[in-house]
Amino acid sequence: MQKVKIPVTLDPVKAAQKRSDYEGIIVLSTLSRLSESLLSNDGDVTVRIECGTDQQGLTVLQGTATCLVSVKCERCGEAMPLTLDCSFAYTPVNGDDDAALELIPERYDVIERNEHGEINLRQLIEDELILTLPLFPMHAPEDCSVKPESMSFGDIGPEPEKPNPFAVLQELKKK
Repeated sequence: MQKVKIPVTLDPVKAAQKRSDYEGIIVLSTLSRLSESLLSNDGDVTVRIECGTDQQGLTVLQGTATCLVSVKCERCGEAMPLTLDCSFAYTPVNGDDDAALELIPERYDVIERNEHGEINLRQLIEDELILTLPLFPMHAPEDCSVKPESMSFGDIGPEPEKPNPFAVLQELKKK
């Protein structure tokens, strides 16, 4: 298959009317916010997007995004390969239409269109991949160079005795 770049922006209503499908890549280095959490931004994100309308007449963008990234293991500090795989379903709305928001089913996320009626696909996919990242990426315990037996969390000794700040008041009370 030929690697075709996914468009940066898209008019979802026109794409849904044409029942457009997009299958291609986004270069990982162009996703700057995601790249901040990665050790390397080499590679591509494989993306598939289907545009259409549902039974309710709502414009729907459904798709998947997959990429292989390298993150830092929080336990041992070494590089760790990680596959990010997400699927999403969005329906575009105008930002000022509160009545339309009430009618949208829960299975769809909402995305606002800009002043030209378009959405930023690159930002949408980047947001989905960021949400897929684990908060604390760690190797499986058997694969990590730091074994659970060698981890120590320290021994908390008894707290040193501190003088009571109210001892002076107790002395005054006795007088």
